[in-house]
Parts: sequence; C-alpha cells; structure tokens
Amino acid sequence: MALVGTWFTVGAGMAIGIASAGQALGQGGVPFSGAYLIEALGWRDAMMAQGVITLGLLMPLGLFLRDPPVAANSGILSEETPSGLPNALITAWISLAVIFCCACMAVPLMHLVPLIQGRGFSAPEAGSVLFLALMVAIIGRVAFGRLTDMIGALPAYLTASAWQTVLVFGFVLIGRLDAFYLYAIIYGFGYAGVMTTVIVTTRNLTAPARRASSLGIIMAFAYAGHGLGGWQGGYFFDLTADYQWTFANAAIAGVLNLAIVSALWMTIHRRQVAIPA
Repeated sequence: MALVGTWFTVGAGMAIGIASAGQALGQGGVPFSGAYLIEALGWRDAMMAQGVITLGLLMPLGLFLRDPPVAANSGILSEETPSGLPNALITAWISLAVIFCCACMAVPLMHLVPLIQGRGFSAPEAGSVLFLALMVAIIGRVAFGRLTDMIGALPAYLTASAWQTVLVFGFVLIGRLDAFYLYAIIYGFGYAGVMTTVIVTTRNLTAPARRASSLGIIMAFAYAGHGLGGWQGGYFFDLTADYQWTFANAAIAGVLNLAIVSALWMTIHRRQVAIPA
C-alpha cells in the first residue's frame, strides 16, 4: 500500500482505494470459499490448502512490484511531515486511533455470522449476509478512496469511521434475514472506507522518508485492534449469552476512535491557521 501511494502524486486516494478493494474481496471470498473447503477437506486441510494457494499467488505477484521511477531518481526524501508535527507523534496518534477503529470493525467481521445463526438461520444463510457486505465493501473502498481526493484524507476517515460507529450496534436489533441483507449493504459500503482512508491518511500526514515504516507500524496496531475486538466479542458473549454487549463495546470503541482522530484533525487545523498569521 505504501508503494501504491508513492507511485501516484495526483489521485493517490483513488489508486489506494482500488488496490485496497482487493482486501475486501479477500475478506469476503476467502471465508466463503473456506466453508466449501472445510466441507470437502476438513478444517486442517482446508487451512493448509488456503495457505498453499496464498503462498503460490503472493510470491510470483510480488516479483512484479517496482519502485516508482520518480521516487527512485528524486534524491533524498523529506524527513518533514506536511503538518510540521513530528513523524513519530503522527504515527503514534494514528496507531492509537486504529486500535479502537479496528476493534469496532472486527466485531461484525467475526461475530455477525454466529449472531445471525442465533436468530435461527442456517450457516450458509448467515455467511451470505457477511459475504454480501464484503462484496459491497469493494465498491465502498474505491468510493472512499475517491472521497479522500475530494475532501481530504482525515475528513474522509472521520466520515467512514462515523458511518461504521453509528451503524454497528444496529445488527443486534434485526431479526429478519431480508433486513440483515439490506443492512449489510448499507453498513458494508461505509465501513469499507475505513481501511482505505487510514492508509491514505498515513500517506498524506507522515514524512515521505518514513511513509512505509509508519504504515507498517500503524497496520500492526490495526490488526492488534482486530484481535482485541474479536476477543472481547467472544468474551462478553460467553459472559452474558447475548451479543448486546459485544456490539455495544464495538460502538464505544468507534466513539473513542472518532475522538482521537478529531483531536488530530483539530491540532493540524490549528497549526495550519496559525502559520500564515
């Protein structure tokens, strides 16, 4: 993702959105195909098959990656961030935000299917709801990538995060399968923008010379947030035999993410206003 952002100086948000759409396809396609592999091979051999397929695809595809010619010939990249804030501070700030952002995001990804099954629907029906949300997410990632080019990365990140936060608890209020499908479409489009806008925000706010390492650190905290969100979801379900607190905690994590990102946006905005004066 850092490489994609370096190749494009204009329209980088759209380019990253298109690239990250592949993540949405993987998030939906791998579990969906995995269900059939488990039926055919058992869970151990299914995981082995997915691992072999992934390795077989990633290695040759990785050989096609190239550094952008402009970056290769432009000399030493700047150590300064566009806002003037220290790069370490920007990286830490976004890293803290994505822990809560991804804790919120992880709950439907990991617990929506069992939630729907608990409403009395079959595993294929429940899985198809999540699959639909993640297929819609492909469009959402591209759309929010374009939005970052139009209104800026941080405002787009706030928009996607607010969309996810406001809607995440609604899943526990649904009881009909057709309503789950409709809600999944609406939720999936907005939630999808979060990861795209996180990547573009990192690209736009960090120092060019530290862009790739900053993105690696931030993504590490993002996946830690995914683990936290999934774990708390299971813990509170085991504690209460209900998904109310699981999804409520996801919404709370989303609010914390919004507060942290809003504070970053206001800090940068104040600096930009103060500099001309």
